[in-house]
Amino acid sequence: MVCIMSRASSQLAFFLCGCYMAALGVHAGEHYVADHHKAGYYVAAVYEHQSILSPNPLALTSRKEALELMNQNLDIYEQQVMTAAQKGVQIIVFPEDGIHGFNFTRTSIYPFLDFMPSPQLVKWNPCLEPQRFNDTEVLQRLSCMALKGEMFLVANLGTKQPCHSSDPGCPNDGRYQFNTDVVFSSNGTLVDRYRKHNLYFEAAVDAPLKVDHIIFDTPFAGKVGIFTCFDILFFNPAIQLLRDSEVKHIVYPAAWMNQLPLLAAIQIQSAFAIAFGINFLAANIHHPSLGMTGSGIYSPLKSFWHHDMESSKGHLIIAQVARNPQGLVGTENATGKMDPSHSKFLKILAGDPYCEKDAQEIHCDAATKWNMNAPPTFYSEMMYDNFTLVPVWGKEGYLRVCANGLCCYLLYQRPTLSKELYALGVFDGLHTVHGTYYVQVCALVKCGGLGFDTCGQEITEATGIFEFHLWGNFSTSYIFPLFLTSGMTLETPDQLGWENGHYFLRKSRLSSGLVTAALYGRLYERD
Repeated sequence: MVCIMSRASSQLAFFLCGCYMAALGVHAGEHYVADHHKAGYYVAAVYEHQSILSPNPLALTSRKEALELMNQNLDIYEQQVMTAAQKGVQIIVFPEDGIHGFNFTRTSIYPFLDFMPSPQLVKWNPCLEPQRFNDTEVLQRLSCMALKGEMFLVANLGTKQPCHSSDPGCPNDGRYQFNTDVVFSSNGTLVDRYRKHNLYFEAAVDAPLKVDHIIFDTPFAGKVGIFTCFDILFFNPAIQLLRDSEVKHIVYPAAWMNQLPLLAAIQIQSAFAIAFGINFLAANIHHPSLGMTGSGIYSPLKSFWHHDMESSKGHLIIAQVARNPQGLVGTENATGKMDPSHSKFLKILAGDPYCEKDAQEIHCDAATKWNMNAPPTFYSEMMYDNFTLVPVWGKEGYLRVCANGLCCYLLYQRPTLSKELYALGVFDGLHTVHGTYYVQVCALVKCGGLGFDTCGQEITEATGIFEFHLWGNFSTSYIFPLFLTSGMTLETPDQLGWENGHYFLRKSRLSSGLVTAALYGRLYERD
């Protein structure tokens, strides 16, 4: 399925979809194009790039051969910039590793690295001053693209910086090598650079000794923050940047491998925008054979995204973005009429929120008497973590499952029952595979089959429709709403927020079958 869609609150159902559906008259290659430079808005683009890769990244090569490969990718970038320029784009974002590829050693990547002067110390326009520094051919081409397209340009490349043995952090080969994002202004000037801090199995590069907190100014959007891929899961620099209340926009190059049911690229990208009430411009690399796809332009209420595991082509997304994004409102909707399920949710929170069962009888809160038979608790691996789960049976119900002090609750109704197994799961602990970080998770997921051991498997299709409240007694304020429906479709919660010491997500009227609804909490201080 190939989609670029827009999701707003339940009241706003405007979408554009390139799903090869002739009835809609929208081809998969077309995308949303804004009214140019409407007041209060700007026009942004992200490009999901199918990069041309080195046939043998471990082999030693010359700078000339490295440039020949990188120029093939830069030629594609230039085509996208020219296309974007015709649509009035003011900023374009390209993915991580898009120019040189990946899987290098520290030695084999060296010919692919540009020298990188500090933009804080040196004001430089590589396009207009190409002779100023050696080994800057990639920076020169990117600078000229920004100048020619008259737009801000964000790209990722490998950079090098010589160091002296007197520097205690200096590697043995006498140079730092960084995974670097660069920002160019619309006149080609190098505005700033961000060096990736949270590396993901990247032996070819170094993490900077001090975290870069990069916020750059734009004439169309004000302050914009930047970080790369795996950084999104950590406090520094991602959360630290947003402590500046004027930062309402993030640009995000990534080379992200999708991992369902909780960490597909579009899931975490959208969740970040919703959680912080910001615009999030995410460009992922496109290599479906490696599970890498998923880019978008996200705001709290409306998003345009692309996820395609079938095509081998890159994809350009262009969208109109509000300079001041509207956050998801945590209180009741404007009608003022309380939703019956929300009334029940509030009653549960106000009283004893679950049924106690002993050998003789069941003691239940009046609001939840209609669901007394506690389903069996079981365990299953999800995202390499051992989740505690309960099955979600019947057309309506109220469930609770706990682990390590985190209790997750689900109040649900189903218009029709599907022949699928769903489960409510909880995990509160240190995640230790492919990174080490502490999470608290409440997740309603569709299982891969009808057996309990299939809960946590990677699936993308589902038919189960739910109206539900999902909540938990989280001990962190950093909670990301992960929300995915059938065919890798994103949904926006009707409501999110804190109520009586619990964080909740509410949703009704799903557009398609539920794959995942989760609250993904991060306890950064316990990593």
